[in-house]
Amino acid sequence: MTQTAARSTDTTLPGRPTPPPLIRLVGMCAGLGAILVVLLALFILPSLKSGPHDLPVGLVGDSASTSKVVAALETAAPGAYDVERFDTADDLDRAVRDRDVVGGLVVGTGDLEVVVASAGSPAIAGALSASAEAVGAADGAEVRVTDLVPLPEEDSSGLGIGGLAFPLVFGGIVPVVAFGSLFPHSLRWRLAGLAVFAGVGGLLVAGVLRFWFGSIETAFWPVAGAMALGIAALAVPLAGLKQLVGAKGFTVGAMTMMFLGNPLAGMATTGAWLPAGLGTVGQLLPPGAAGALVRSAAYFDGAGALVPLLTLVTWVVVGLVLYVVGARRHPLPAV
Repeated sequence: MTQTAARSTDTTLPGRPTPPPLIRLVGMCAGLGAILVVLLALFILPSLKSGPHDLPVGLVGDSASTSKVVAALETAAPGAYDVERFDTADDLDRAVRDRDVVGGLVVGTGDLEVVVASAGSPAIAGALSASAEAVGAADGAEVRVTDLVPLPEEDSSGLGIGGLAFPLVFGGIVPVVAFGSLFPHSLRWRLAGLAVFAGVGGLLVAGVLRFWFGSIETAFWPVAGAMALGIAALAVPLAGLKQLVGAKGFTVGAMTMMFLGNPLAGMATTGAWLPAGLGTVGQLLPPGAAGALVRSAAYFDGAGALVPLLTLVTWVVVGLVLYVVGARRHPLPAV
């Protein structure tokens, strides 16, 4: 009896001796250290390497003056801006509000007006203003700043929407586990729980942003809808992976959203501020797309919302397909 029990607890594979404790300790520390370095790179490196690069900006003025401004911009911030010329200041204003450009410059006689939209990205608005100051100083022109789409006074730094990445990821991951435990024998009720929570979560976030933080002044319902869709675009694919592949699939998906989607979302600065390539990847993942959609809904009357909207809808549809296929392959046992 004792020999049988001893054999049942022996997990050592035949012919593969267990390494000494010191070797195992060193190996574990090395592995954990490597993970730590990767996390530092994912969360900190994008911010260190962020900045203006190929940002679309508009320029209004006669050809001689604008040519000088383009050269001065390149000198002040090499590679930062991709300049597009507009016929009138009204055309430029319209392009900024439609999010076709992030801002622009209007060259006058002895003065330079920089047009920005700080609600689109405080970092980009600040960078363009600083570059315009450098151009004006070099040319002896007086610089004035016009903020077409400012942030609300109660949240002039934009921290409300800028801090949504982690709550969004949390709201997409935790309900999958919670409703899976609450309804262990019903796939339909699990999915219903995710849908209801997405709607409730969207309303709660919009309510906090509107009535507590003062981060939005209007567009309560569009922001609530955008946030709800963002939560669903995270939760439904994770639930689909869990149903189709199991706990490992859910873990890989959740880690991807937490450790890749979160730092690359560009929630506070937009994806255009992140290093080239990384910003694009971030906008293809639900956190980044949700941030872009919320910002468009909150401040720009939906301008620029089509791509992030389609991205989030695609994630939801893919998640539903995974969920249905998983339910057919691995049906829950009847109770």
